[in-house]
Amino acid sequence: MTLQYQNIADCVGNTPLVRLQRMAGNTSNTLLLKLEGNNPAGSVKDRPALSMITRAEQRGQIHPGDTLIEATSGNTGIALAMAAAIKGYRMILIMPDNSSAERKAAMTAYGAELILVSKEEGMEGARDMAERMQAEGHGKVLDQFANGDNPQAHYVGTGPEIWRQTGGTVTHFISSMGTTGTIMGTSRFLKEQNPNIQIVGLQPMDGASIPGIRRWPQEYLPSIYQADRVDRIMDMGQAEAEDVMRRLAREEGIFCGVSSGGSVAGMLRLSREVENAVMVAIICDRGDRYLSTGVYDAPN
Repeated sequence: MTLQYQNIADCVGNTPLVRLQRMAGNTSNTLLLKLEGNNPAGSVKDRPALSMITRAEQRGQIHPGDTLIEATSGNTGIALAMAAAIKGYRMILIMPDNSSAERKAAMTAYGAELILVSKEEGMEGARDMAERMQAEGHGKVLDQFANGDNPQAHYVGTGPEIWRQTGGTVTHFISSMGTTGTIMGTSRFLKEQNPNIQIVGLQPMDGASIPGIRRWPQEYLPSIYQADRVDRIMDMGQAEAEDVMRRLAREEGIFCGVSSGGSVAGMLRLSREVENAVMVAIICDRGDRYLSTGVYDAPN
């Protein structure tokens, strides 16, 4: 008998889909959550991180030992640091200095080099610095915001998994939007199966600060984003997202981050508008990488 063993990269994807129980209330709708925190580096970004590196290798654009550069608000950086460790790349990550301590520590634990920009410079400043470093010959920018291998990971992974796990009954897909890779790739696949499936994106209200999702200025809008793949966009307040995030932990045993709380808050809004729907929301990461920010300290 020959034993077959997986490596850590083989464990990306095929995450659980679980039913919302107490928070769903009295409804004819089925509310389902895709637990992406079960990926090995702890978030949905494991999928595009591995995809961007693997597919660039296959095209001969990068080779083990090269230096890779990426601007990140956190989860993509952690996932890329893991993928770089698996495959043997030097990883330089650029991120705003107001990101949580857990996110920074996770990146360096995987061996990545971290460069911080100010909160005021934000992700726009981090993206600009990554491009300058590439122009100066310091490494290759994968560019999650413009790289088609980002949504492709969800077209071949997340979308088919949801379709299979719901037996093709899914009627609504809800996802917070950052790079927009998750919603773009998943929408493309699900709409090919059933064009009537409603795709709902979450963006922060003006002034809200929800880690991992953005309301992009037009000049920084990710080029992978295609507006016609999203049927509806909801504006999400920070307090509502944080409240639902804490409720998920205390009422459902689902420990996640603020953007995931926003996705479920959007799902609960939708559930009050329709009947007999099968809704799927992305729980994009785990809550342990936000503990130092104090978001779990506030009482419900």
